[in-house]
Amino acid sequence: MENVQQNPLGTDSIPKLMFKFSVPSIIAMIVGALYNIVDQLFIGQAVGTLGNAATNIAFPLSTSCIAVSLLFGIGAASCFNLSMGRGEKEKSPFYIGNAIIMLFSSGVILFIITQLFLTQILKACGSPNDVLPYAQTYVRITSFGFPFLILSVGGGHIIRADGSPKISMFCNILGAVINVILDAIFIFGFNMGMAGAAYATIIGQIASTVVVIIYMKNFKTVPLLAKHFKLNINYIKEVASIGMASGINQLSMMIVQIILNNSLRYYGGLSIYGEAIPIACAGITMKVSQLFFSVVIGLSQGSQPIESFNYGAKKYHRVKYTYILANKAGAIISIIAFILFQLFPMEIISLFGSGTEEYYQFATKFFRIFLFFICINFIQPITSTFFTSIGKPIKGIFLSLTRQIIYLLPLIIILPLFFGIDGIIFAGPAADLIAAITCLITISIEFKNMKQLELVEEHQNIHL
Repeated sequence: MENVQQNPLGTDSIPKLMFKFSVPSIIAMIVGALYNIVDQLFIGQAVGTLGNAATNIAFPLSTSCIAVSLLFGIGAASCFNLSMGRGEKEKSPFYIGNAIIMLFSSGVILFIITQLFLTQILKACGSPNDVLPYAQTYVRITSFGFPFLILSVGGGHIIRADGSPKISMFCNILGAVINVILDAIFIFGFNMGMAGAAYATIIGQIASTVVVIIYMKNFKTVPLLAKHFKLNINYIKEVASIGMASGINQLSMMIVQIILNNSLRYYGGLSIYGEAIPIACAGITMKVSQLFFSVVIGLSQGSQPIESFNYGAKKYHRVKYTYILANKAGAIISIIAFILFQLFPMEIISLFGSGTEEYYQFATKFFRIFLFFICINFIQPITSTFFTSIGKPIKGIFLSLTRQIIYLLPLIIILPLFFGIDGIIFAGPAADLIAAITCLITISIEFKNMKQLELVEEHQNIHL
């Protein structure tokens, strides 16, 4: 117990810890989002609208990889910190070893499935016929990087849980910098188009994975031995149950992306915009908004080890303070994003290449309306991660599903029946508002429960 009391997660000031863990996490998440955005920028300039649409068709596959990364990465990180907070130093490294094996093997399985059923998957993701060849070229190559993408992203969360957020940040920055440089060389220098963007992406992912592997050989908190990498169903189940909220959040995003692409293709074909323009514009909007979500998710991930350790150590006041501080920071970022997205949509869209009058008309409209309630979007990811961090995955899973599956998905299907393609656009802000309200109600109940735990703990200390 002495080591628990001396651990800085349980003694240092919360703002100091939040800065230490969140800033590198935010930078790492932003850099990770740049993987897709940089590809979109270069492809938009070199290939055009069909290339932009192709990257959006491919986006659900990348999201599926991130879902697996968070399932085992955040799951292992939370289990590791909770275990260390309880003083279980012998048990904690088994979570890490089992997660590493599951991360890489899951990537191999996804790669094989994608190669075998590439065309069927892309059509299911909503690819129009004129976009399909571009998407096939891109995904056929990037799928080779799935094991490396999953291991590098999941490994970054584990490295952060080990108290090395700067290494986790470097892992992401290295891959992104390599990606940007090679994008310019392959796409414009060698005129390789979609294939050039794909090769640049996987080379960057491999570089990030090398950093993760090197770090695992020099794990800081506890030594990782060969026995820790022997698969054990009990550790895997525990890791998966804790990480399921974050994984399902990404998986739900993937499902919504697929339904959204198909809806945009269908209702776009019935409008003046056609099939490709709405898909391309929505893809740009989603990826730009990912920069905002990267900051918010970085805040939630930075708070994760603090919340996990202190909840395990029964320091509930520190847990609540961490959550509140993360939300205050998230509110500031959200307001800034709202102002930028409402005032400068045309300028942002123009960065991704030129288009027709209909292209800019739809892009501006989609940008402003679909992201209207981005000013409150920080609440849902921070709150769902909070419940995961304190070992309550069921509530975390529920909140992860609220915006994407429970609210947004039905609205995307129902509203267009009455309002056409405009119904898809208005589904976004409606889902954002309802999800935020749901999270506020859930966290208020949890804080009341935590207050009761504090009173019980104080009562027990008095009688010791």
